[in-house]
Amino acid sequence: MEHRRCRWAEGNALMRAYHDEEWGVPHHDPRMLWEMLMLEGFQAGLSWQTILNKREGFRAAFAGFDPAAVAAFGEDDVARLMADPGIVRARAKIEATIHGARVYQELGANAFRDFCWGFTGGKPIAGDRASVPASTPLSARISKEMKALGFKFVGPTIVYAWMQAVGIVNDHARDCFRREAMA
Repeated sequence: MEHRRCRWAEGNALMRAYHDEEWGVPHHDPRMLWEMLMLEGFQAGLSWQTILNKREGFRAAFAGFDPAAVAAFGEDDVARLMADPGIVRARAKIEATIHGARVYQELGANAFRDFCWGFTGGKPIAGDRASVPASTPLSARISKEMKALGFKFVGPTIVYAWMQAVGIVNDHARDCFRREAMA
């Protein structure tokens, strides 16, 4: 029997697997929260499928998204990344990721996790709308606070997509088989 799922995940095996196994699952691992925030920043102006198709390339290029390793990247690394066809080669996004690793390191892993989940009391919130918004007042607030910490490519729309991806908000469609599992 085929499950009903969110419409965006229909038709493509990679998107279906991402939806069914990962999207909207509450992530509390600080490194994973940071990785997904950085990938959402790379997604700006592109499709999420493009990022998923390159995710292993991103992981290889950015030292498995180890914030300590990425924080140590310098100009030679930026040049290497700009030449890497396995990732999105956008200098501003590459530099934002390196800078984001430094911000993460300054905060500390646990403080970053607590910051991310502190807006919802550590629990996912249900997005119970017929139409999912591109951003919300909460994503705008988180975006503003992330920018104040020094993160880049964290506008309200990027932050909302990240909140959905890491399960801070459950925006599975009302008839999606994953909605209740994430509640």
